[in-house]
Amino acid sequence: MQTKPQAKYLKNYQIPSHTVSNFELDVELHPTETKIKAKATYQCNREEATLRLDGVDLQLNTVRVNGEDFKDYVQEPTSLTLSNLPEKFTLEIENTISPSTNTSLEGLYLSEGAYCTQCEAEGFRKITYFLDRPDVLTDYLVTITAEKNITYLLSNGNKISEGKLPDGRHYTKWQDPHKKPSYLFALVAGDFDVLRDKFTTRSGREVDLEIFVDKGNLSKAPHAMTSLINAMKWDEARFNLEYDLDIYMIVAVDFFNMGAMENKGLNVFNSACVLANQQTATDRDYHTIESIVGHEYFHNWTGNRVTCRDWFQLSLKEGLTVFRDQEFSSDLGSRALNRIDAVMAMRTHQFAEDSGPMAHPIRPEKVIEMNNFYTVTVYNKGAEVIRMMHTLLGEENFQKGMQLYFQRHDGQAVTCDDFVSAMNDASGKCLNQFKLWYSQFGTPKIKVETEYKQNEQKFVLKLEQIHAASDPVAQPLHIPFAIELLDEEGNSLPLSINGHSVGSVLELTEHTASYEFENICKRPIPVLLENFSAPCIVEYDYHLTDLLDILKHASSDYSRWEAAQRAFILEIKSAVCSLEQQKQVNISEELLNVLASVLKEENTDKALISELIRLPNFDTVSAEFDCIPVTELVAIFKQFEQQIAAELNSELKAAYVNSIENGEVSAAAVAARSLKSITLYYLAQTPDSDVSSWLESNSTQENMTLKLAALKAAKSADHSSAEQLITEFDANWRHDPLVMDKWFALQACTNNDGAVELVKSLYDHPCFDKSNPNRVRALVGQFTRSNPAQFHRLDGKGYELLADLLIELNDINPQNASRMVTPFMSWQRYDQQRQSLIKTQLKRIAAIENLSDDLFEKVDKALNA
Repeated sequence: MQTKPQAKYLKNYQIPSHTVSNFELDVELHPTETKIKAKATYQCNREEATLRLDGVDLQLNTVRVNGEDFKDYVQEPTSLTLSNLPEKFTLEIENTISPSTNTSLEGLYLSEGAYCTQCEAEGFRKITYFLDRPDVLTDYLVTITAEKNITYLLSNGNKISEGKLPDGRHYTKWQDPHKKPSYLFALVAGDFDVLRDKFTTRSGREVDLEIFVDKGNLSKAPHAMTSLINAMKWDEARFNLEYDLDIYMIVAVDFFNMGAMENKGLNVFNSACVLANQQTATDRDYHTIESIVGHEYFHNWTGNRVTCRDWFQLSLKEGLTVFRDQEFSSDLGSRALNRIDAVMAMRTHQFAEDSGPMAHPIRPEKVIEMNNFYTVTVYNKGAEVIRMMHTLLGEENFQKGMQLYFQRHDGQAVTCDDFVSAMNDASGKCLNQFKLWYSQFGTPKIKVETEYKQNEQKFVLKLEQIHAASDPVAQPLHIPFAIELLDEEGNSLPLSINGHSVGSVLELTEHTASYEFENICKRPIPVLLENFSAPCIVEYDYHLTDLLDILKHASSDYSRWEAAQRAFILEIKSAVCSLEQQKQVNISEELLNVLASVLKEENTDKALISELIRLPNFDTVSAEFDCIPVTELVAIFKQFEQQIAAELNSELKAAYVNSIENGEVSAAAVAARSLKSITLYYLAQTPDSDVSSWLESNSTQENMTLKLAALKAAKSADHSSAEQLITEFDANWRHDPLVMDKWFALQACTNNDGAVELVKSLYDHPCFDKSNPNRVRALVGQFTRSNPAQFHRLDGKGYELLADLLIELNDINPQNASRMVTPFMSWQRYDQQRQSLIKTQLKRIAAIENLSDDLFEKVDKALNA
């Protein structure tokens, strides 16, 4: 019987047994026998003569202490423990690893001929024996040796020498002047095309910028370079932070578990997050690349110069840096659209995580496999917690807090409490209660009641915060609750309490609170939790007419979108009740009329219009139900799409025709393509010769956004041209793996009884590779996320498909398997038949031999929820 993995607890944190200095790493690259020589000075921190180093899948060759062979050690599968050591000593370790057989994509591995590393969170131990923890910071001197056909040998910091060896090989030597933990170590070696540029910092230093891509992909790198330069400028202007090395490098590799990694001065990226041109990438890809390039660059200070003491503090760097990349995208583009994106991630993914068996605070208390806590809670909810601090303090005080944080902790590994303390001390605002956001889990609900006192011309707003029933010690949180009050003409009313003007942000600090707003002549319409000022669920009995008034008149574009989403959800929930009573389902005429007027708005951003008329996604609507009515929701979505297409046909056509774009990446062109895409999606539901012509025209466009929009519209509507367009796309793009990922994703959304067999057959497609996380996520990930009718089919074949893949991935890439299991985690929210089918598959996975810690933790929690 497999031994159950043991959890680690935040409360058990202890300082490292030793400090490390003068760390020299010598790497002689070879596909199956890479030789690693590590030499460093160790200084004992405690009264003990034992040193336990982390190490996994390493062939140990020699150990030397102070230059002498050393034998007083015990080697185990995950560690090397040395005993009877002096207080201070030099340790030399030589070991061998096999990059070509390392399919986990952690440590040092081969990615289509290029050597690369991924060491966060605990991958460095797959390179050599070391104190592989984030609070062990040391200086690195790295020498890389390889055959001369491996042109570029890269590591962190600045290159201090390079040369040829007598045996024909060559080497480079890199020195990082900034102490760093092992998870930030990086090495890349291969033959690449390189895009070069320069950036002059505000203090006048010139920084070399280099982006390394696979041969032939150089034309797809300029957007990433532009994004990097914009990020460097923005961080200087907004946060007063300047880059600190002589060179900044990005390398794009196709095999990568994550989006990217912020290794000091040498960022390793998933190629999907770097490569883009108008022929191969969508506008969404362009936005994602800008955001992720910015994110990894911003880590240089919020994550590298100041890092986390232990992995329980992960949100210290990730939540803060997500906030920073969101602000970067908002300052450069549309703040409303970027806010919509952020809230969609919260509602679609994070709220579900909060309500499932993997629920955890943004600073978890315990963990089995650290990779499982690279979650939307740590990242996205963590960013919302930082945003709430920004809301409470204001920009000026927030920036003072950031400056104090760096003054106190530059070059250190610290905690979330250290960050909050800097904000508290710099601003003078007490954040002691606010810190509860770091330790309490679950999504708070804010129950809202209103009362209008006509005689006193007062509007009363009563708030009550309700916390997860599974958290028995939940205390009231400090919640910034932003509001707007609209009069019957849609004007924003001034807010006054007890004769004093008040701002729009109410600070809710008790379980319940009541606010009386004065000089309100008629009952207003409240806009609640404006701009999603806190990651909460608002419970308020909105009438459809109120939501439509907000949609028409709210001063915030985000609030308009929020009202549209709530209106759609009201209609969908009503339709579910109608279906249960065997009644016809229809969108109300009131809502259709408002959507028609929205489509005619001339001065509104076309990208915003596209969001206002878009139905909420399946996961967002599912969150409204204790037991998700899968079959009913699938039917209602299709019915509503067809009704919008039929009843708003002329408005949709006019919007499509008037959305003129020029093929550029300008904001106006992107917005026009966004509106063309959603209107074409609706119009494809109708038998119209004009639409058939538009589908064919767009499918042959040079622009990938329009091309994919046509394919998606045709596929979703089961249009007569769909199969031909899909086949032609496959034939034309097999040479480009990232473009084929889009094709796999389209195929995964096939909504007929042959969908599961189609997905299985695509495993044999020449472009598919189960060892590549991008391919797996594109096909099976998209199937489980975006094809609810077939994934949740009542014969269980959709669940069996996922479980079969997870069992294979457990041996190939446990980290990817763990991320793919997420759709099974909420199994208790379905009907009894589907619960039984999912549970059967979870038990299958739990019973396999050599179940990885990554999968064990999630499957065990799901089964015992």
